[in-house]
Amino acid sequence: MSPAAQSSFVSLDDFEKHAYARLDRNALDYYRSGAQDMITVRENQRAFDRIVVRPRVLRDVSTIDMQTTVQGQPISSPICIAPTAMQRMAHPEGECATARASVRKDTCMILSSWSTASIEDVAASTPNSHAPKWLQLYIYKDREATKRLIERAQDSGYTAIALTVDTPFLGRRLADIRNRFQLPPHLTMANFSDQGKAQVGKADAASAADNASGLAAYVASQIDPTLSWKHVQWVKSVARIPVLVKGILTAEDARLAVDAGVDGIIVSNHGGRQIDTAPATIDVLEEVCRAVAGRVEVYLDGGVRRGTDVFKALALGASAVFLGRPVLWALSYNGEDGVVEMLDMLNEELRLTMALAGCINISDISRDHVRMLAQPRL
Repeated sequence: MSPAAQSSFVSLDDFEKHAYARLDRNALDYYRSGAQDMITVRENQRAFDRIVVRPRVLRDVSTIDMQTTVQGQPISSPICIAPTAMQRMAHPEGECATARASVRKDTCMILSSWSTASIEDVAASTPNSHAPKWLQLYIYKDREATKRLIERAQDSGYTAIALTVDTPFLGRRLADIRNRFQLPPHLTMANFSDQGKAQVGKADAASAADNASGLAAYVASQIDPTLSWKHVQWVKSVARIPVLVKGILTAEDARLAVDAGVDGIIVSNHGGRQIDTAPATIDVLEEVCRAVAGRVEVYLDGGVRRGTDVFKALALGASAVFLGRPVLWALSYNGEDGVVEMLDMLNEELRLTMALAGCINISDISRDHVRMLAQPRL
């Protein structure tokens, strides 16, 4: 299927099907796989089906306004772009194409620190842009390397740090283990000049652990498993921009995050890629929002595939949602234009859902607009 056949794409599933036919096995399995039996991967989407929308009628929905803000920065809609690593495996222009798409749609993008385009190159690809860009961060054993990432992001105009807190070790991803995943030889993690940090699955890394993917070995050798709340405070001491934590799934950790002084929380299970049978993010969103009690903004990623999904997340307390895999599928389809097309599709679905539910702006969407059905056991 060629990019010219855009009219044949009617849902986000179509982008995924195209990617499955196009991407090589190493890249496809890395992008699509989750931990162990991928129960949480499936639950992230299925959980939205257990929430029903309660529409209100006769509301004059002739004009719908989807504008909102994240960390005080205006965006055109609450549909944003999550950090996904190594995007040049999907398209030659990778993260730079995704960044340009986010600017065209005036929405927020989080750049993965494991990107295949550098912090500076992504910023340079979108000059004079007011669309917010945030940097996703891991804390490396090498603290100076971690500090430099924060400083480079600030110097390049990024406006927040999203600290991933759910990856002291990499989840057991069976497809990557079978494939002995490694970054293709023409690509590197572009934010690092040190070959030990820039290369994945090269030299001795893939054999560093029996039956491990190159990325699992990379995480074991580079990422600090001693991560604790004091390290969140250390990041805040280094950063001059807001610091959010990504990977919160419980009220207990949400309260600790607020106590640690974070500026926002991303409810995330890493796309189902860390601990299998962890709850779907939409199932715990309300718990986290209640614990936070409005003290910081709460966002959600995981499983969002329809405009109704976005609406449900907003009704349960999210300030915005972030898309991961759908961006990769759209990128592999048609680069920057593919991502724009996918975002247009989801935004139109949200606009229609809002109209049919009787909401003319984002602030109209409330808890009264959804009802939770009984939740089965995993």
